[in-house]
Amino acid sequence: MTWNVKTGGYDWHGDRLTAIAAVIARERPDLLALQELRNFGRHGGRRMTALADAVGMTPRLARSPLGQPVAMLVRPPLEIVRSASFGWRLHHAAAAVTVRTRVGLLTMVSAHLNPFSPPRRRREAIWLAHRFNPGKGAVLIAGDLNGLDPGTDHTAMLAGLPGTHRRRHAGADGVVDTRAVAAFSEAGLVDLWRAAGRGEPLTVPTTRGGGKEFSRMRLDYVFAAPQLASLATDVHVVRGDETEYASDHYPLRADLAI
Repeated sequence: MTWNVKTGGYDWHGDRLTAIAAVIARERPDLLALQELRNFGRHGGRRMTALADAVGMTPRLARSPLGQPVAMLVRPPLEIVRSASFGWRLHHAAAAVTVRTRVGLLTMVSAHLNPFSPPRRRREAIWLAHRFNPGKGAVLIAGDLNGLDPGTDHTAMLAGLPGTHRRRHAGADGVVDTRAVAAFSEAGLVDLWRAAGRGEPLTVPTTRGGGKEFSRMRLDYVFAAPQLASLATDVHVVRGDETEYASDHYPLRADLAI
């Protein structure tokens, strides 16, 4: 599962960590990618530890020198064989963990790409797709990629955005820029929504969590190496209950038969 929890789970409305934990506990993901973990690395990582303990998972946090941290969380009995964090090539960060499964070693990456600049977002995507090339093994790249998917007509959706926010997804000529998301497919990764998605794929905004900078759009993805994509049984956006206010993004859940 992947979820952008919006500014570390708190803002002027109050602390949303309890609601976030409730959703995670109910969905019980084995592997969880979280983004936008503001202040999760401060005070000895107390907030990261509190959330991980509440949901019974082992965390690996990746700090960001410019943006906000991200994390990967793993549910026992899965054990982390190795982990890595990346911040200097990305506006936010990426966290990677490798675990041992019945189909062998699996690496999952939590990523949060540049929200403002399509060219910079594309460069980040190309680097990530190369660093975690599916030819190197079983890999999942999940997160808030902040980009629109190729193959979808986004004209009407972008028309509803003010100019400052429309420029996050279009070039100077007004043409929609989907190259960042396309970079993952071009590297041989499979968009799991295309493989096993059901329902509506739009992940922002939620009904009560804010997100005025969004139109109804899909910004959150799980990409997989082909050998994993063939094992996907269900992919859907988690809606309802606390998800409507716990963040401005909905969680995206992918089930794989591994």
